[in-house]
Parts: sequence; C-alpha cells; structure tokens
Amino acid sequence: MSSAEPEPRAPARHRLGLGAAVVLVLVALAVTVGIGIFRGQSAPTQAVTIDQTPAATSGAGAEIYVHVSGAVREPGLYVLPDRSRVVDAVAAAGGFAKSAARDGVNLARELSDGEQLVVPKKGEEATVAPGGGVTAGGKLNLNTADQSALEELPGIGPALGQRIIAWRDENGRFTSVDDLLAVSGIGEKVLAGLRDLVTV
Repeated sequence: MSSAEPEPRAPARHRLGLGAAVVLVLVALAVTVGIGIFRGQSAPTQAVTIDQTPAATSGAGAEIYVHVSGAVREPGLYVLPDRSRVVDAVAAAGGFAKSAARDGVNLARELSDGEQLVVPKKGEEATVAPGGGVTAGGKLNLNTADQSALEELPGIGPALGQRIIAWRDENGRFTSVDDLLAVSGIGEKVLAGLRDLVTV
C-alpha cells in the first residue's frame, strides 16, 4: 500500500526571483513617479514683466479727448490713447493742411485730456504759452507748463512754481484747476487770481 507522495515544493531560488521581480517593479514605478514630481516642481517658468509706464498707471486703455482745430485736413474732436503727443493728434486729424504753419506747434509735446490743439496757418501767431504750455483760449496748461511759465502767473514765484511741478510729478495730471488747492501755499485767494488764466 503506497501513500501519495507530497508535491515537490518550488525551489527557493525560484520563489526569491519572483519576489525580487515584484520589488524591482515597485521600485521602478516609485522612481518614475518621483522623477515626474521633481520635474514638475523644477520645470522652468516664463517670467512675465509688466511695463509700469506712466501710461499703465493711468489704467489700461485710458483715453483722452482732444479738440484739433485750425490748419489740419479734418478738424474735430478725437479720442486718443492717454499720453499721446501733438504729432498723434495732428495725424488723427488727417495731417497738416497746406496752409499750416508747421513750426507753430510742438509735435513732441504731451497732450492733456480736454485740450484744444490749434494749428496756426502761415502768417498767424500760434497760441502758445511759455515753456510749452499750449493753451486753449489763451490759458496756461498746468499739466505741460514748465516752472518759468508758471512763474509768469500772478502770485506764483519760484517756490510755488517748484511745488506745483512737484505735486504734478507725485500725483499725476491736474484734473481740475481746483487741484491747485492741494499744493502747499496756494489758498482760495491765489486760486481766484489764477482761475481765469490756467487750464488742465
């Protein structure tokens, strides 16, 4: 009478090889995942620089209204980007007319919102204030006048002229003649004497 012989057990070396293979696959998978995470963290990023020009501080897409008249081909009211210059306004109005006194305007001057730009004809005298403060109706533009032009105003000496320019540099354009009250040394009495002589 013969008893059933037990099945032979798998060689120890075979069992070890199978376990090592499983461990090797798991290690390879862990390494692959780790490399992916590391690459994701160290991937180069593109730096974006925002141009903080004065135009940007005025607000994206800021615009100004300029009335262009005189010796241009198409006089009228034009909407221009903020910080535009006289050359931009003349171009928007179709360019100089044949009768224009081209030297009568400073093409490089920066424009102000609500300004009237008058291009004189040949033989006419341009309405220009000292220091490039071109005016509408003969008034000095507080946003473009230099210190020497400001000192021509009644009650404004060198010290107040400097303060006006300093205020403008620090706070941006004057939006109203009444903004002069924010300048140290200018009160209601001085403002009353300037109100009919200046514009923004």
